[in-house]
Amino acid sequence: MAFTGTGKVWMSGSLVAWKDATVHVASHALHYGTGVFEGLRAYDSKTGTNVFRLEPHMRRLMDSCRVYRMEPRWSQDDLSQAVLDTVRENGFKSCYIRPLVYRGYEQLGLNPMPCPVEASIIVWEWDQMLGAGALDQGIDAGVSSWTRLAPNTLPALAKGTANYANSGLIKMQATLDGYGEGIALDERGLLSEGSGQNLFLVRDRVVYTPSLGSSVLQGITRDSVVTMAQDLGYEVRDTSIPREFLYMADEAFFCGTAVEITPIRSIDKITVGNGKRGPITEALQKRFFGILRGDLPDTHFWLTPVGSAVAAR
Repeated sequence: MAFTGTGKVWMSGSLVAWKDATVHVASHALHYGTGVFEGLRAYDSKTGTNVFRLEPHMRRLMDSCRVYRMEPRWSQDDLSQAVLDTVRENGFKSCYIRPLVYRGYEQLGLNPMPCPVEASIIVWEWDQMLGAGALDQGIDAGVSSWTRLAPNTLPALAKGTANYANSGLIKMQATLDGYGEGIALDERGLLSEGSGQNLFLVRDRVVYTPSLGSSVLQGITRDSVVTMAQDLGYEVRDTSIPREFLYMADEAFFCGTAVEITPIRSIDKITVGNGKRGPITEALQKRFFGILRGDLPDTHFWLTPVGSAVAAR
């Protein structure tokens, strides 16, 4: 992914040129990680450009603000409309969307509350986060030595910018160890999630995913995968899972806005199944992208139309 440096950015109520979307170096968020964010995608389809699951993403953004005692000047509906306006203004048929709410520039100190709450939305074209061919061929993963956030340290259910320092450590270790992605354990040594993705395993046609008590983000794509798996007739178990279950799984995959539904072909150099994308993973992918592209009906009302776009400039 590389930014083009063109187009428009929504900044605290106004659309500004990309180069003018700046913050002061004394902003509290830059020094102390006092921000929350979301990651969404807009997809091109037979009916035009749609944002996938806009409402639950923006609700989670507001929930994260509440946990971190941030009160934006904009309502959830205001920010949802700003997402649609920003995508439309930039003229992308498909794009990644990053809303950010953060503490701005007033004073520095550990108490963030005197600092104003600002917001921004950037959009850019971003295809496969984990590389070309990952959706078909899968990736290799390794269990990280970095543990996920323990209870009463940082709130795992809030999508806070500070939480992602932990994610960065997991991702860097995986990269340096030659893996496409890392898998983190929780403070009990049970499975948690990837650096920024939820984890699913399949054994004997039952779909497993670590529970919310395992220091995972309550992923919107995770919820979508559970719904689609149930629609397809599979049993889904949301539960605590021991590490060794990784090496016994018939299939494994990550899911999230950035990675969509990406198969895992090996873990710690142990082949998952036959080392290829499994049939349940493939069925979920087909249903997911079928809905997004308009080949299958949107029975759960997951898609929000963007409307007519203007050319990016």
